[in-house]
Amino acid sequence: MTVETIAPALMTDQYELTMVSAALRDGTADRHCVFEVFARRLPTGRRYGVVAGTGRLIELIRDFRFEPGEIEFLRSAGIVDDAAATWLSGYRFSGEIEGYGEGELFFPGSPILTVTGKFAECVVLETLILSVLNHDCAIAAAAARMVTAARGRPIIEMGSRRTHEHAAVAAARAAYLAGFASTSNLAAGRAYGIPTTGTSAHAFTLLHDDEPAAFASQVAALGKNTTLLVDTYDISQGIRNAIAVAGPDLRAVRIDSGDLSVLAQQSRELLDSLGATETKIIVSGDMDEYSIATLAAEPVDIYGAGTAVVTGSGAPTASLVYKLVEVDGRPVVKRSENKATVGGRKTAIRRHKPTGTATEEIIYSQGVPDHQTNDRLLQRTYVAGGEVLDTPSLAESREHLRQNLISIPWEGLKLSAGDPAIPVVIVPTA
Repeated sequence: MTVETIAPALMTDQYELTMVSAALRDGTADRHCVFEVFARRLPTGRRYGVVAGTGRLIELIRDFRFEPGEIEFLRSAGIVDDAAATWLSGYRFSGEIEGYGEGELFFPGSPILTVTGKFAECVVLETLILSVLNHDCAIAAAAARMVTAARGRPIIEMGSRRTHEHAAVAAARAAYLAGFASTSNLAAGRAYGIPTTGTSAHAFTLLHDDEPAAFASQVAALGKNTTLLVDTYDISQGIRNAIAVAGPDLRAVRIDSGDLSVLAQQSRELLDSLGATETKIIVSGDMDEYSIATLAAEPVDIYGAGTAVVTGSGAPTASLVYKLVEVDGRPVVKRSENKATVGGRKTAIRRHKPTGTATEEIIYSQGVPDHQTNDRLLQRTYVAGGEVLDTPSLAESREHLRQNLISIPWEGLKLSAGDPAIPVVIVPTA
C-alpha cells in the first residue's frame, strides 16, 4: 500500500483512536459535545485569514469510512481493541457541522467550523479537519494578499513542482478561490473546472539547435496564441527571435529571471519597437506578494507564482486548532497558559457601516446575537443529522471572498504588519 491509496479514515492520528477506545470503555463516547475550529492568533504580519477547504472537507467527511483491511491493521498493531474495532467498522458521522463559508475572512477567535455530535464520532475527525483547513486556509490567505498586490492583473498558479503532488491540487483550488486567474495543474483543472494555462520550459529551448528553431516548433504546434519563454540565453535577442518567428501578434513572452523591474521596462519598449504592441509580458520566478507589489508601476501584464503560494508565503499553516467547548450543554474551557479557550458554542456576526464597510466581528458564547440592521451572520449549516447539504460552488466562494476584501477597511489590506483588519469582540456566557 502507498500513501496514494490510503483512505482518509486512516489519516487519523493514533491518539484520537486512543481517546475513542477509552471513551467506549468508560461510557463517555456518546456524550453530546461541541468542537470548534479557530485560530488563537494570525501569522506574523497578517491582518486577516481566509476560510478555504471547507468544500473539500465536507466531501471527505461524507466518505469517511474504516474499511475491513484498515481495521485489521489497527487491531493487529494493538492500536484498538475489539470494542473499538466494532465501533469503527460501523462509523458514519451522524452529527451537525456548521461554519463560515469558503471565502469568508476570519480573525483570532473566529469559530470558523463547529462540529456537534457524540464525543467519539467528533473527536475521530480532528486530524482530517485540521489538515485540510490548516493547509487550504494558509494557501488562500497568501494568494489573496498576492491578488491584492497585483492590482487587477492576472496571476497564474504554477507551484505544483514545489509541494506534494496531492497538496498541489488543493493549493491550486485555494489559490483560484483567492482570485488567481488560472493554474498550470491539470488535475485541478479537471477536478474543479479551474482554467489551465502553461508554456514550455527552458529544457525545450535547450533541446533544439537554436532558439528560433524552438520557438518555431512551439508556434507550429500551438499557434500564435501561445507564450514563448525568452530568457534562456539573452532576453533582448530572445524577444527579437520570438517576434521574428511568430510575428507581432504573438500572445505573450515570459521572463523567469533577472531584475524583473528593469527587464519589464526594456522588454515593453523592445516589443513596441517591433510592432508587437499587444504582446503581453508575463513574469515569474519566486514571486510573492512583496515582489508583485514592487512591480506595480512596471509594464507587467501577468504574474506567475509558484513556491510562495503553495507554501503559504512564509506561513504554511493557518495555526488552526480543534477544541472541545461544550459537553452535554455545559461550557468547558482549557485554562493552560497562553492556550486558554472560551467555553460554549459560539455564534458570530460581522457588523458593517451603512456604506458596507466592516467595523467588527462579534462572537457570542451560548448567547443570542443582538442583531442590528447591517449585521451579517457568518455561519451556515453544512451537515445536518449526518446528511450533507448543498454547499456554495467554487465560483460563488471566489466572489464571496472578493466582496469580503472590498468590505474591510483599506488599512486591512496592507502588506505590512499591523492589527487585524477589524476588531473581534467576544461576548461571554451570561
